[in-house]
Amino acid sequence: MPILEIENINKKFGHTEVLKDINFSLEKGQVVSIIGSSGSGKTTLLRCLNFLEKPDTGLIRVNDEILFDAKDLSTQSEAQIRKKRLHFGLVFQSFNLFPQYTALQNVMLAKELLAKEMPDYKTRKKEIHEEIEAQAISLLTQMGLANRMQNYPHQLSGGQCQRVAIARALALQPDILCFDEPTSALDPELTGEVLKVIKELADKNTTMLIVTHEMSFAKDVSDHVIFMDNGQIVEQGTPSQVFEHPREERTRKFLSHYNSEYSH
Repeated sequence: MPILEIENINKKFGHTEVLKDINFSLEKGQVVSIIGSSGSGKTTLLRCLNFLEKPDTGLIRVNDEILFDAKDLSTQSEAQIRKKRLHFGLVFQSFNLFPQYTALQNVMLAKELLAKEMPDYKTRKKEIHEEIEAQAISLLTQMGLANRMQNYPHQLSGGQCQRVAIARALALQPDILCFDEPTSALDPELTGEVLKVIKELADKNTTMLIVTHEMSFAKDVSDHVIFMDNGQIVEQGTPSQVFEHPREERTRKFLSHYNSEYSH
């Protein structure tokens, strides 16, 4: 059974069709990369999955539970949406860290806010805080940031900020970790740092959906690749199928621009 199923997702902004009849599924432990030119709808798709945008039509299902059905208003209440977002961890291309908090505090924040809704929070406040802190320290250590936990975002490099953002996304133990162009704001050296972390997560069977322009990375790490153009899924398949034997002319044309990158 797929962990994620997307059926007939459509999205318009004004009169512009940004997503057109999107259908795909994601298996547990699978890494799916979404490639395509800027403006092809990739980021809007991720934002719909994380309920930052509302699809006009379609259905989103996780672990056989319907999270969103455009025809069913009961799936669209704000209280419901807050809970459903927990299925997804989103790593933004521009980090989106809180500048007034340290790296450690950024990773702890969401879990501490959720903890306050627990019925026994007042009686177990200290214990719960210590548990959340220990988990955050473990995640930042895993990201290679053991000595930078008390630094603020402005004291960190772009690559370090993105690793804090990955730790923050992992803190809530989401079913699916989503990346929106996680290296687009980084120089080549820092890009390598972040891609190494994502590859390590892939090696641990973390279920991931990655929007990326890094073709060689997508080819090496993905189990499945989706090519989008003009709001549509044009082609999808294994990395070998999409990168080495694309069936569609639009796919071939797009990949020709990256030939030097993914051919060696």
